[in-house]
Amino acid sequence: MIDNLPKKSDFDRITEWVFDLDNTLYPRHTDLFSQIDRNMTDYVSTLLRLPREEARELQKQYYRDHGTTLNGLMNLHNIDPNDFLEKVHDIDYSWVKPDPALGEAIRTLPGRKFIFTNGDLGHAQRTARALGILDHFDEIFDILAAGLTPKPARQTYDLFLEQHGVHSEQAVMFEDLPRNLVVPKDLGMATVLVVPHNLDQALGEAWEHDGREGEHIDYVTDNLADFLGHYLSVAAD
Repeated sequence: MIDNLPKKSDFDRITEWVFDLDNTLYPRHTDLFSQIDRNMTDYVSTLLRLPREEARELQKQYYRDHGTTLNGLMNLHNIDPNDFLEKVHDIDYSWVKPDPALGEAIRTLPGRKFIFTNGDLGHAQRTARALGILDHFDEIFDILAAGLTPKPARQTYDLFLEQHGVHSEQAVMFEDLPRNLVVPKDLGMATVLVVPHNLDQALGEAWEHDGREGEHIDYVTDNLADFLGHYLSVAAD
């Protein structure tokens, strides 16, 4: 396991717990986001009448350059975001298994808990429900609440903080993408990077892992439930 674990004093100030959704609240090897990824490739292929291989390459370029594939398609092709979100999230959620240890850890955390996702509300709810953790969150801040501007844009984090009255110095953010932790760190939040078990980079784009060693990352873990459980155990001492 990869962990640099927090001491009790590290999180004494934390009253706001902010979690990314995909590949963070469930492990990257779960066959969930891979379904969304395939659906996005299909969407680009159909929209632009491209062979699937070319569509996937373009999809990843939009993702890298615009924050999300959706944002790139909106900026360059003026698509209907609701149509896109409905089609790409038409997936089988039975691959997501309940995670009682994670649920108990999140339930026990002191303060408010949020899901902050570049996906939409329905997807976040279905995923969290399948994990058995939905009822432990106070709010979900999705891409529509963000005005369709995805992380890592600074304005999206500012909007989240403003809408929910979150004081950044009292917050910690959990994310699987290093670049999405740059702004939270600048805002004064504690940051936790959730990485795949054994750092299997084949399960994602190589550039997604850029910045993993950056100073904007306070902690790294490949097991979110264990990380939170450790904090709760030392906080109880």
